[in-house]
Amino acid sequence: MPLVVLCGLPDSGRSRRADELRRALEAEGRPVTVVRDADVLGPCGPAALYEAYSDPTREKALRAALKASVERGLGPRAVVLLDSLNYIKGFRYELYCLARAARTPLCLLYCLKPRPRAPGRQEDCRPQAEAAAGSWRPKAAAAEQEHELQAGDPREDRKAAEDSELELARKLGSPDPGSPEPGPDLGFPPELLEALAQRFEAPDSRNRWDRPLFTVLGLEEPLPLAQIWAALFESQVPAPHQATQSQPLSSTNFLHQLDQVTSQVLAALMEAQKTAVPGDLLALPGTTERLLFTRPLSMAELSRLRRQFISYTKMHPTKENLPQLANMFLQYLGQSLH
Repeated sequence: MPLVVLCGLPDSGRSRRADELRRALEAEGRPVTVVRDADVLGPCGPAALYEAYSDPTREKALRAALKASVERGLGPRAVVLLDSLNYIKGFRYELYCLARAARTPLCLLYCLKPRPRAPGRQEDCRPQAEAAAGSWRPKAAAAEQEHELQAGDPREDRKAAEDSELELARKLGSPDPGSPEPGPDLGFPPELLEALAQRFEAPDSRNRWDRPLFTVLGLEEPLPLAQIWAALFESQVPAPHQATQSQPLSSTNFLHQLDQVTSQVLAALMEAQKTAVPGDLLALPGTTERLLFTRPLSMAELSRLRRQFISYTKMHPTKENLPQLANMFLQYLGQSLH
């Protein structure tokens, strides 16, 4: 099932967004598995988390444990939510390859902390028509409902919208729209927060491993549930590529036969070119192909081509290639030399 990667600093409300999305998915009958740093580190508490993000070695081990937990959770049923910093783009690429190997959709939810307002500035940051936007319905239905609300009495419409906002907040378990901004999720020390912010690699939708990307600002902005639903359950499953596919099994003596056959072809070619003149077609033992002789070839040049052929053949080993290895190598030599 799909993978949702949550990304953001500890004071961005990321964990609350993960719980909000989990409740919304479970309300639609989708089982959800949430993977968090605390679940991986065990009962040691926040102290172990501080030590993990303060020590590069422990942080690397934490990322490996998170990746293993996500890989175990990816299955035919549950939606996996990875609630962690995920601030390294290389780690997000590993998660992208993991989802692609499992042939399941992936999306990224980037949580940002709102900037403090300027003194004396009065601005209503409450989201407009939150009841419509914070639902699984598409934007068209939300816009239609908003237009109908605006057609009535302004005071009654505003009161109905506020009541609807509060009701939705209670259902989803999120704080009221007018509540103050919460502090850091786990009370990280200021020096650690500053260090994490300095090495934070923000997601970029131009990178294939960071899209589809959904960005939410603070806890007042509603989740784009309709877009997340479309990305997880209505999008096309990514096709696997060579980096995520398992290599085909080869026979135990394939490499030995490959090395032996190519060595025999080189030895026969070095012997045949001693009596050949440019323009001759060289026939070598064990092959049905012919090699056009145009110039004397050194052993160093032939050995370099042999290494290239072995490196390529090892990536595509099949039992059907065994009887044709000598002819394939001779064809490769002919194409590389002319």
